[in-house]
Amino acid sequence: MAFADLLEHVGGMGRFQVASVILLAMPVLMMASHNLLQNFTAATSDHHCRLHWEANATSLDPQDLLRVSVPRGERCRRFVKPQWWLLEANGSAPNDIGDEPCHDGWTYDRSVFTSTIITEWDLVCSSRGLKQLAQSLYMAGVLVGGIVFGGLSDRFGRRSLLTWCYLQMGVMGTCSSFAPTFTVYCLFRFLTGTAFSGIVLNSVSLSLEWMPTRTRAIVGTFMGYCYTTGQFLLAGIAYAVPDWRWLQLTVSLPFFGFFLYSWWLTESARWMVMVGKSQQALKELQKVARINGKKEEGDKLDIEALKSYMQKEMTSSRSHHTVFDLVRTPVVRRISCCLCFVWFSTSFAYYGLAMDLQNFDVNIYVIQLIFGAVDFPAKLVSVLTITFVGRRFTQSLALILAGLAILANILVPRELRTLRTAMAVFGKGCLAASFNCVFLYTGELYPTVIRQTGMGLANTMARLGSITAPLVKMVGEVFPVLPFIIYGAAPVVSGLVAIFLPETRDMALPESVEEVEDRW
Repeated sequence: MAFADLLEHVGGMGRFQVASVILLAMPVLMMASHNLLQNFTAATSDHHCRLHWEANATSLDPQDLLRVSVPRGERCRRFVKPQWWLLEANGSAPNDIGDEPCHDGWTYDRSVFTSTIITEWDLVCSSRGLKQLAQSLYMAGVLVGGIVFGGLSDRFGRRSLLTWCYLQMGVMGTCSSFAPTFTVYCLFRFLTGTAFSGIVLNSVSLSLEWMPTRTRAIVGTFMGYCYTTGQFLLAGIAYAVPDWRWLQLTVSLPFFGFFLYSWWLTESARWMVMVGKSQQALKELQKVARINGKKEEGDKLDIEALKSYMQKEMTSSRSHHTVFDLVRTPVVRRISCCLCFVWFSTSFAYYGLAMDLQNFDVNIYVIQLIFGAVDFPAKLVSVLTITFVGRRFTQSLALILAGLAILANILVPRELRTLRTAMAVFGKGCLAASFNCVFLYTGELYPTVIRQTGMGLANTMARLGSITAPLVKMVGEVFPVLPFIIYGAAPVVSGLVAIFLPETRDMALPESVEEVEDRW
């Protein structure tokens, strides 16, 4: 017998499970608001050098003043002296035309965004790379959080860490909105990223560890769609709150509410038994049985019955495995290498597209909605192909199509905005399908004894991809097309690599490394 049988005994998918999923899903709705927040808080507006002689030329038309003050199409330099001859019909250029950097700062178009971190700290011209650096530091926080909170949750419990991460997300997000300097802002964003990882890991663990086996896939899909819905929510909130500090505060304050109600959440009984807290686990299971209307079955439970149900889990926990088991044997080594490519490229290209909405010359709020909407059909199609065709086919095809869509967009002229946007949305949808597939595929490829270790490696490679994506965008300052060549080539290569993964459709989950080696 296993713990899954015990869950069925105390009510299966009862009132307790439904309430838990709803409470855990509500914060997930707000997660996209932090992950993709810099699309709006770091949006770049039209700008030009602030003019040091504006006060002396108030009677001049603003367009004429700009014409005599700044070279045409220039954002980072201005004339040393006003070039009045440019306003004359037959004016001739003097010999002493000279320009200089923007010593007095910049003037920004605030018609769409009243304030962003770009306008606040002048992250333009020679400082424009700092915008991408800020996003990479946030993603570095997500990577560190996965490593730190993943280990701590096994030691201190899922609910305790989840409660802490809700509080950290609320506090650090709020502090970010009051950051006095760019450096302090980056520090708080890094700490927000670590909390983000802790919430994702512990929400998934806590929800799945209380779910019967038959409903896990449904709960996992529901959580995924909550995150997708959060992308719609972000577009609406950003449209209503155009000031970056207020927007940052608006998406952070709800986490204080999540922190308060998280005390109601129940710690994983599975984890409590594994760490020797059997008496406490028994009380929680009896409470669950009572909520689910199975009080009599709950009262019949005792410590011996609990241990007999958990015998399988406790036996597997005694075997010691390390990260070296991911590369020690030939088949598992091949799986690990291929999955590293797939996870890195999917995350790399996904965030390369999702964090560059302004590149498409379409209203940024509309494109955010479209990019969010495409995830719904993309995930549905991927579920159908995963179920009826196979994991390997879905994984490989999704990555290759995504890469080809990004590469093809390089050849589309900027004037054809609708076609460029459609190609990008198709590519983003394929990457969403790839994410949907690889989560399931990774869990099925690794045996039980090293599955969590394998998922940890996968999470690390995905975070490295999301950290690298904004940094590659900085290469575009030298060669504008190069980032999109890299964003497109990476998924195509990984799609070809995915062909070497074994198929897992309609196969039981492997329990040991030896079973994986024998099977494939």
